[in-house]
Amino acid sequence: MTGYNELKGAGQILVVEDDPVQRRLLKNAIERHGHVVHQAENGRIGLEMVKRDSGLFNVIVLDLMMPEMTGLEFLDALHEFGTQIPVIVQTGQGGIETVVQAMRAGAFDFVVKPVSPERIATSISNAMKLDQREVKARAGRRSRSGSVGFDDIVSASPAMLRVIDLAQRAAQSNIPVVLEGESGVGKELVARAIQSGGDRSNKPFVTVNCGAIPHNLVESILFGHEKGAFTGATERHIGKFMEADGGTIFLDEIGDLPLEVQVKLLRAVQQGEIETVGARTAHKVNVRLISATNKDLIEEVKNGHFREDLYYRLNVFPITIPALRKRKEDIPHLVRVFADRFSSEQKSGRRMTVNAGTLALLTAYDWPGNIRQLENAIFRAVVLAEGPELTEADFPQIAAQLPEYDVVDHLALVADNTGLDPDNGYGEDFRASMSGEVHHRLSEISENAIASVNPAGDVRRLADVEEELIRFALKFYRGQMSQVARKLGIGRSTLYRKLKDYGIDPDNPQKDAA
Repeated sequence: MTGYNELKGAGQILVVEDDPVQRRLLKNAIERHGHVVHQAENGRIGLEMVKRDSGLFNVIVLDLMMPEMTGLEFLDALHEFGTQIPVIVQTGQGGIETVVQAMRAGAFDFVVKPVSPERIATSISNAMKLDQREVKARAGRRSRSGSVGFDDIVSASPAMLRVIDLAQRAAQSNIPVVLEGESGVGKELVARAIQSGGDRSNKPFVTVNCGAIPHNLVESILFGHEKGAFTGATERHIGKFMEADGGTIFLDEIGDLPLEVQVKLLRAVQQGEIETVGARTAHKVNVRLISATNKDLIEEVKNGHFREDLYYRLNVFPITIPALRKRKEDIPHLVRVFADRFSSEQKSGRRMTVNAGTLALLTAYDWPGNIRQLENAIFRAVVLAEGPELTEADFPQIAAQLPEYDVVDHLALVADNTGLDPDNGYGEDFRASMSGEVHHRLSEISENAIASVNPAGDVRRLADVEEELIRFALKFYRGQMSQVARKLGIGRSTLYRKLKDYGIDPDNPQKDAA
């Protein structure tokens, strides 16, 4: 597939993968799109390559599960090094747990093995557009011209890439298209892209929300009326079909059209003629018809709410746009674009970023209102944010609807009971550690709650609490020393010294070292 997915420029891509077969497949797939590929057989070598020449690489493609240094340890080390190279994580597990874990670790995107050449190419393309100046300039051009093309559809998921492929094919003809999907999934955006991608790109694009028009006015608004055609018709009105003549008319929520209007719509589709209310003759119109619905039209036909002959006339080229919860790979990209667009529109003009914890939170949420709800949430957060970065605290309504985040807040209270102040970092560290993997270990965590008092009823010594917390952190993060040190807010050398002081075996933290 070319066009939308075709990369505009070559990049320097570092592939960190321990499997030689996977490395070769990735190398071939990436080089097919004109990029230069550098290879590292493990995380340690990859990290050395980055440190040696951090300005060389545009994107890193990283395997999550590797011996010697895992992908998460690599991300952690990369963060400590201070580089901002976008990282695409490869994983053999496609659940939301993996998505959240990767996002929290700072990954730009994730792909599930076996990854197709088109998917990895699109992910690299999105990562290379991380320079938001391009996005900002494109958003400015769009606001002035009003045109939307396939390049403006932000997507990385295979399901949405399939939609874009079908839409690009539909754009090459005047075939009637029905866009199916829940409210807020972006049906109008796809319709506008179809218009821009065809030979009617410079012609009118007229949108009609059929569900928002009173039934007694639908016919007049769609097909127009003559002066005096009915009470209140003080002047002639040409109607939406005449406005769209030569271009495209987009009938949103077409399942809400009254049956008597569906008869006239059928004639417009079949014969290219419309009957203006009060006129004696029909008018010829040349329009491209794209319709959209969030209903199951075939069920509407069975229930007698939609004409069967009209259904088959319209449903020539159906395209189903999946709900956002079924294409979570798109969420981080949408969040970044919305945050940048809305922050650039503020009076300060300050570009606003989104931290990894926030990306994980927003990716974990199912967004019943789809992209429209996500866009509104980002807009509200940008307007109310006090700092230059969107954090989890800017989305309290979203966090409140995710049970796992409520549990983490409870864990922060457990930490508070030990005498540790969550506002000094521990509460946020507990919260930031939340992921799908943690969710599966909640029962294990609750058994490790640290007591504030000893059996005699006295407050425990600070050293005893510290020792127990270190043992807990080692078990919680499964011995990943860099992550344990960072979450505890101490250096690795300090952590190793405390392990020695307390006699803790890092490989078996529940047992004293020999």
